Amino acid sequence: MAGSLMAALGDAITPKKPRGATDPRQIKTEILSGLTVALALVPEAVAFAFVAGVPPLVGLYAAFIVGLITAVLGGRPGMISGATGALAVVMVSLVAQHGIEYLFATVVLMGLIQIFVGVMRWGKFIRLVPHPVMLGFVNGLAIVIFLAQLTQFQVPGTAEVTGHGMSGGEWLSGPRLYLMLALVALTMAIIWGLPKLTTIIPAPLAGIGVVAVVVIGLGLDTPLVGDLASIEGGLPPFHIPAVPLTLETLQIILPYAVILAAIGLIESLLTLNLVGEITGQRGGASKECVAQGAANTVTGFFGGMGGCAMIGQSMINVNSGGRMRLSGISAALFLLCFILFAAPVIELVPLAALVGVMFMVVIGTFAWNSLKILTKVPFVDAFVIVLVTAVTVAYDLATAVVVGVIVSALAYAWQNASRIRARTHVTPEGAKVYAVDGPLFFGSAEGFSELFDPETDPKLVIVDFANSRVADQSALTAIEAVAAKYEAAGKKLELRHLSRDCHYLLKKAGQLMTDSEDDPDYALAVDYGVRTGQLGAGH
Repeated sequence: MAGSLMAALGDAITPKKPRGATDPRQIKTEILSGLTVALALVPEAVAFAFVAGVPPLVGLYAAFIVGLITAVLGGRPGMISGATGALAVVMVSLVAQHGIEYLFATVVLMGLIQIFVGVMRWGKFIRLVPHPVMLGFVNGLAIVIFLAQLTQFQVPGTAEVTGHGMSGGEWLSGPRLYLMLALVALTMAIIWGLPKLTTIIPAPLAGIGVVAVVVIGLGLDTPLVGDLASIEGGLPPFHIPAVPLTLETLQIILPYAVILAAIGLIESLLTLNLVGEITGQRGGASKECVAQGAANTVTGFFGGMGGCAMIGQSMINVNSGGRMRLSGISAALFLLCFILFAAPVIELVPLAALVGVMFMVVIGTFAWNSLKILTKVPFVDAFVIVLVTAVTVAYDLATAVVVGVIVSALAYAWQNASRIRARTHVTPEGAKVYAVDGPLFFGSAEGFSELFDPETDPKLVIVDFANSRVADQSALTAIEAVAAKYEAAGKKLELRHLSRDCHYLLKKAGQLMTDSEDDPDYALAVDYGVRTGQLGAGH
């Protein structure tokens, strides 16, 4: 791929090194970034609670608890977590069939699964996600975020919120629509232009503040946060899910918990990588798994719907200068303050301002550079970018990533399967040498077998693996099959520069191998064959 993900995002964000917790200016930036994120979290949490079929406070509590714990314990400072649509669309059927208490129990189990994944350090496998999949991920997510904002252009109370944020409903029209569009444009203009003048206050927060003052001061008729639902409430109460502790309950919640845990971790780890590209940070995958798991486990006991990393809010945070844990902690605490004390004020914030902020997030998230490189990269890479983008929009992010990884892996296997070949020559002693080039694995095993001609080859044949890599059990089986053909023809086959594991599995009564001082010593994933003795005799 040409360029890094940073370039693909259009250099939308200029990374800044954290100045440290003792720098008052950075502390101010972190707190203001947190306030901006908290304002943007409110309509998202309410909308996703509607998606899951639960009261708005269940989504707000999840945004507060998950956001706070992951900000403290997570693997990437600056990331924001909370209730998300990808999880909500899975939860809706569980709530509809079994009720909200089963949802809380599922969220607890989901968290425990995520903790187990983190303890086992399986988060590192996110590095297997290819770059084209990441580009498709951010493109698809940008489109999903854009679609989710369109429901705000519908008359409050008439839209049925779905996973992408819109379904049915009566659209705004006439002066109300024009006013909404004008306020969105004003917010975007402030976010774009203010950094050119000053960075004292985060541009998204300034945009929200200016538009709110204009709407309230002039008494403009435009949808407000309070039109979605009331966000007023108390502290989240501790609550053990009221479900029977039986095997039947486990059978109900386990499938949902596994799916939710997988979706949550995939989204969180991909967001972790994306934020890492922007902020210049590395590592922390397993730590993030544990943090997400701890957050969801606690959330289930405090009446929350669970959550995971939110790329839109994370982008708002890093765009606003948030680079430390303080910004995420501030966002969570501000959100709690909104619920406890400031609900009447926050409910007056115009939705147009928040839509404008999210539209700027869409512009900054979409990998515009990927459109230019589609015709320059290999066809498979271009196909994967488009495929992942489309599946993300049509289904969900986790499915899209899995599909993209599978397609990329199959394409890689196919390309390597065609690379197996052999150069031959005859030694002065009359032995024929096959110098194998290319990896030997399940995809190239058949091609490897076709390289040899036991019927016409001389009495002694030497296969040299110095330029080959024996990768799996299928490769070992292919080697044994070739050896059996030469043995059946009454000829001797010697294998050189083969790993010690292959020596153990394939040596035929001391006749097959020729030891060499420079034999490689890499390990093979063939423990099963070693234990069962299916692939040949030992020394």
